[in-house]
Amino acid sequence: MLRFVLASSSRLAMAASVALLPQLAAAAEAPQRRGDHHNPAASEIIVTAPFARNRNDILSGTTVMQGADLVQAMRPTLGETLERTPGVSATSFGPNASRPVLRGFQGERVRVLTDGIGSFDVSNTSVDHAVTINPLTAERIEVLRGPSVLLYGSSAIGGVVNVIDARIPRVVPDEPFHIHGIAGYGSAAEERKISAASDVRLSPMLVAHVDASYTKTDDLRTGGYILSPALRREAAASDEAEIAENAALKGRLPNTAGRTWDVAGGLALINEGGTLGFSVSHLDSRYGVPSRLETAEHDEEHEEGEEEEGHAHEDVRIALKQTRADLRAGINIDGGLLSEIKFRAGFADYQHNELEPSGEIGTTFNNTGYEARMELVQAERDGWRGAIGGQMLLRDFNVIGEEKFVPRNTTRQLGLFTLQEFDLGAIKAEAGARYEHSVVRADADADLGNPDIRRSFNTLSGSLGASVAIAEGWRVGVSGSRAERAPSAEELFADGPHAGTQAFEVGDPTFAKEKSWSVEATLRGQGEGYSLSLAAFHSWFDNYIYETPTGAEIDELPVYQYAQADARYYGFEAEASVDLATVGDYTIAADAIADHVRAKVVGSGPAPRIPALRLLGGVEARSDRLTGRIEAEWVDDQKRVSAFETTTDGYTMVNASIAFHPFAENRDTTLILSANNIFDVNARRHASFLKDYAPLAGRDLRISARFSL
Repeated sequence: MLRFVLASSSRLAMAASVALLPQLAAAAEAPQRRGDHHNPAASEIIVTAPFARNRNDILSGTTVMQGADLVQAMRPTLGETLERTPGVSATSFGPNASRPVLRGFQGERVRVLTDGIGSFDVSNTSVDHAVTINPLTAERIEVLRGPSVLLYGSSAIGGVVNVIDARIPRVVPDEPFHIHGIAGYGSAAEERKISAASDVRLSPMLVAHVDASYTKTDDLRTGGYILSPALRREAAASDEAEIAENAALKGRLPNTAGRTWDVAGGLALINEGGTLGFSVSHLDSRYGVPSRLETAEHDEEHEEGEEEEGHAHEDVRIALKQTRADLRAGINIDGGLLSEIKFRAGFADYQHNELEPSGEIGTTFNNTGYEARMELVQAERDGWRGAIGGQMLLRDFNVIGEEKFVPRNTTRQLGLFTLQEFDLGAIKAEAGARYEHSVVRADADADLGNPDIRRSFNTLSGSLGASVAIAEGWRVGVSGSRAERAPSAEELFADGPHAGTQAFEVGDPTFAKEKSWSVEATLRGQGEGYSLSLAAFHSWFDNYIYETPTGAEIDELPVYQYAQADARYYGFEAEASVDLATVGDYTIAADAIADHVRAKVVGSGPAPRIPALRLLGGVEARSDRLTGRIEAEWVDDQKRVSAFETTTDGYTMVNASIAFHPFAENRDTTLILSANNIFDVNARRHASFLKDYAPLAGRDLRISARFSL
């Protein structure tokens, strides 16, 4: 089957290329041009869909980050870059490994994409594994939640994060070449970063792209004690001096330094007839994983002559590399049934080694991935537009070494999907559906004691919704969805120690597919000087798959068991802004966001690692050249915890920033000074797997510069 699918994908890509080239050669007189990336209206257009959609028309929560806002928020990881946006938290595994958490969902239920195609890494398998999409390469990041994300796979039930870059150029520069870059420094982790990219016009319709970036961090400086209060008390009570000393550790979070570099090159043929382009990139990263410091003696007896290995689990460092190739093609069709044919494909070879303190390789993760996606975009007719398409995903995942926690496995997915949108004036409606066939297979493994296992799943998901204009600029909407998700290979086959998370993980090969019903209501409005967006959601799960500690230990590691039960999720997100006054050249504005989610596993209690209620508000003064801002973020205590999970204290952080455009004629050049966590509070995110051992950054003074030539 694999040989057939790969051959079909190759023929499909070749057919798209052959069909496109004559059109490109025939229409050289009207090349596309680079637009204004800072047009305020651009943030209202969502491109994570087969066709561009207005944000106000999408029946779910959406967030767009671009321009100076993206530069100011940018951190080495996607999770930390996005964590101050509505409905988003982060796994917080130090300054170099943090994945977004959407509405309390993480891991398998959140798809992280680059230009609509997966990241081809193993960040979904464990929170210590970094996402191989570098925020420094992003021109725009879109976060989508709700029913429409099912277009990108059943595993996107929690949401989609789509990072849009320019590695395959989309436009022909007006000038012979265009150069832009970012440089910055952050004090909390002694973070140094720099990136540069260039687009070169080789001909009226041929563009080359090249980019490179480098980031280096030291150990993260926190706002106080490393261990949580409960663990400090436990460690302080120990009779062993070395364990008791862990209670006093403050400041730098050990083993969190890292460095990352990547390079990429691309080429694209562009004109009014369509586009054809490709890119090749390589990423290399090495970073440390925070350790579970020892807080109590273990009862295990050691044989005579055997030494006890310190008072913390071994410091693990991860050496990661990925080589990736991407293809994008599009054919513009005038009139008829279709307006455009889109094709997107990618391949990546990924490997990371988990290194022991001696530098020896303990465990190696290998992942080879292929993904292809074709979309047939319908021509708009009387307010009706839509798209149908197909998607293929192939994954070969293999773990080798002492702490192999899952057998070699392969995942094959074939999907068909459609999105239909109807504009009836005051009423707008949409419907979507996706069918997916998945085959997950684990090879027989003598070390883990499992036979050859093959599981096959057929999933069918659908959504339906509508919005109504209740006043000029105001719409209220409601949508519902029925979704099914096949269990992942890790959820099915895990059975062993994982050094990165310092846990013994156990899956269940008998899991059934996960099913859910969801409903979401939205209210959006905007006018002269104000905007408001509200979203409330509720989901009912059957056979919900979750990972929870059991209280047991194997090899001095806590056992985390995947289990399946019914579950309920509900919550809300709110975002508002208003212009308060005008003083000279400055507009004084206020904005706020709030988000909250509650989740429970039926018959068990609260679901694990659910973020607490959060409120964030700010006031800013902005002009064409200068913007100053101060904001406060308040996070509540999280006392609704699952069995063997600890509570998390809330916190309040105060941040301030100044953004300056030194050249009136060039708003692409920006200098930003910011101070985050000004009062150096000790803070922990409840969504973090290691929150009791790894607090957030303390006071962080940052300077960032973006230039464009």
